[in-house]
Order: sequence, then C-alpha cells, then structure tokens
Amino acid sequence: MAIKKRIVALDIGTKRIGVAVSDGLMLGAVPVGLVKRDNDNKALNEIKLILSEYKTDTILIGVPYNMDGTLGFQAKNCLDFIKPLENDYIILKQDERLSSQAAEEILRSKGKKYTKNKGMVDVTAACIILQEYIDNNR
Repeated sequence: MAIKKRIVALDIGTKRIGVAVSDGLMLGAVPVGLVKRDNDNKALNEIKLILSEYKTDTILIGVPYNMDGTLGFQAKNCLDFIKPLENDYIILKQDERLSSQAAEEILRSKGKKYTKNKGMVDVTAACIILQEYIDNNR
C-alpha cells in the first residue's frame, strides 16, 4: 500500500492551537501537541516547523461555524490567522461545530481531568476534526 501525504490539523483558538497529524496511510489522527497563540507570527512559525517535520504542505483547519452556518467571530478569527500561509500551503477547511464539546466528552469518558488543562481539549479537538475529515474523504 502506498504511503499518502500527511495532513496537519489545527484547532485554532484565541489562546491555544491544538495540533494533530494523520498517520502515513491516512487512516487515523495522531495528537501532536499544542501551539501557544500569544504571538501570531511565532505561532505561525511553529506551525511551519511542524509541517516541515511531517514533510507535508497540507493543513486542515477546523472552522467553528455558527449553528446556522454563518461565520461568527471565532470562525473569522481562524480564517484570518491562517491567511499568511495560504500562498505556500494547501489549506483545507472542516466544519468543526461542537468538536470541543465532543473532545470534552471523550476526555470525561476516559476519566481525564481536562478542566485544569484546556490544552488537552484543544489537541483532542484537532484529532476529532482530522479523523472526521479522513473518514469523509476515503
């Protein structure tokens, strides 16, 4: 079976960015970690390093549309954040409504104490966003 190009998924928040990557066969999502977003240029550079490490030019971002399908503040914030990378990378978008709640439910079911570690929710949400994309594009 041929190895496919990996995808790096981002759950972009105003303070943190959860990061996940697809496995080499595009079957599953693997957590990578967290990028702090206290400085957008620094965060973008960290993302570029992750893309280089995984030898990919493909980014999947979760876009948190409003429940009526419109773009709210956070969705616009995500799209504005990723703009500087649009000329050099392939940017894919995935509707990620309710992914953070799903991540919290997964962590709760595993007995994880996520309320004091919101980064755990962000990384899990990035995995959920990526896994949904993989499952819908097989």
